[in-house]
Amino acid sequence: MTDYPVTLGIKPEVKAFFDEATNTISYVVKDPASRACAVIDSVMDIDMAAGRITYDHADAMIAYIEQNGLRLEWIIETHVHADHLSAAPYIQDKLGGKIGIGDKILVVQDTFGKIFNEGTEFQRDGSQFDALFKDGDTYQIGSMPCFAMYTPGHTPACMVHVIGDAAFVGDTLFMPDGGSARADFPGGDAGALYDSIQKVLSLPDEMRLFMCHDYGPNGRDIQWETTVAEEKAHNIHVGGGKTREDFIKFRTERDATLAVPRLIIPSLQVNMRAGDLPKDRDGNLAIRVPINKL
Repeated sequence: MTDYPVTLGIKPEVKAFFDEATNTISYVVKDPASRACAVIDSVMDIDMAAGRITYDHADAMIAYIEQNGLRLEWIIETHVHADHLSAAPYIQDKLGGKIGIGDKILVVQDTFGKIFNEGTEFQRDGSQFDALFKDGDTYQIGSMPCFAMYTPGHTPACMVHVIGDAAFVGDTLFMPDGGSARADFPGGDAGALYDSIQKVLSLPDEMRLFMCHDYGPNGRDIQWETTVAEEKAHNIHVGGGKTREDFIKFRTERDATLAVPRLIIPSLQVNMRAGDLPKDRDGNLAIRVPINKL
């Protein structure tokens, strides 16, 4: 593992918010020594059939932050999600804070800018975000040190954010009985995903891991917290010493059977803009639907 500045002695307070419509878990992460906090992987609600955007999930997070007298400093995206829309600019408008994502967002913007036939007005330089993280970059939430780990594979721009003894893994890992995320989106790579998972699992065994998604396999209740030790021992896709070759074969075959995520078309257009909605030529909010491009 690269020499990342792990600080297990700092234990952030983590409040989870589960979005049933997309099986997404968002988080408010608080510095135990101050009122500073961060939001991880927020959700904006969309009714595609009605073409309607609402903010119930984001409003619940905002209410929690306000009711507890917290100060929002960061709004973190672990990657450009393909299954839910980010509420980052809505939350920022209400509470402030800086929006951050991995610097490989430029790769995603270039790839999907072409797929969605975005014009020259769509900037492909990551300027929609306040901060672009490189592997090993550090930042602060109050007095609490944090760092970003580059973990490509699911997408080329995935990052795991480590905050004290808590790591927010995005879609790099699921709970041990859920395995791992798909690697067949444009720019995805099963071998890179395996390598990224091994990087995460090289963190200390007691490191808490927080998932971005859970689907309750085999009918169990929704869960979102585990540890490095549990994943190493029991993850059904990579645990127990499974090889890179076995993982690539399994992941490739499984991905070929998976349907396209229900909200991939609006999600990618919104999330590559840091949560802003695209507009048509007349300035109206609108989503494009490319035909036979994904």
